[in-house]
Amino acid sequence: MTRPPTAAQRRVIDAADPVTGRVRGTEAQLAALVKRGLAFRHPRPPHDHFLTPAGHRARDAEPTAPSESEAPAAGGVFAARIGGEEAAPKSGPARLREVRGAWQGLLELRRMTHPDGAMDRPCAWERTHLVQAAALALEAAGHPPAEPDSEEGYRVRATPQPEAVAVREPDGARLRACAATLEEAGWQVGEYTEPRTRVRYLLASPRRA
Repeated sequence: MTRPPTAAQRRVIDAADPVTGRVRGTEAQLAALVKRGLAFRHPRPPHDHFLTPAGHRARDAEPTAPSESEAPAAGGVFAARIGGEEAAPKSGPARLREVRGAWQGLLELRRMTHPDGAMDRPCAWERTHLVQAAALALEAAGHPPAEPDSEEGYRVRATPQPEAVAVREPDGARLRACAATLEEAGWQVGEYTEPRTRVRYLLASPRRA
């Protein structure tokens, strides 16, 4: 059985970027994570280090038998506002900084994972996290998400269609603004009408080229 990460390694893993998985630390710390298969060194400059799938699992797992002298890990995994959540994070300067940091991290992930270094179209992570990726683009652009007890604001939801999410926003002007934001973020967007309710909504898919 693989030994769990040391306390020092857990601190590095827990501090990894919530979107890209990029880790920072001393050369010795990063080399140790690579040796244990918890991180890898990207072959392209600036040769940053990123968590492997095993590293992500280690970050999500509960630490085992922590020392009383160790402070608990701060914070949780970042999640963009999809609209209508019951336990949504509060808005404010701290949340704004967190969202902007996650968006910049996502752009960096695009640059690092696309062969041509392009940042204007979604990457593989976004294609496997459609709702979160679309919601992050909207929240980072300043669109207000719907609150649990309100009809106003955007709501991003999964659909039966492959690689497509639905975005609903009761205000027509704000719905079109959401469409413009997603298109600028590299998504293909179409506006449709519910046959029975006549409510307008968006279908958005990550653009491939």
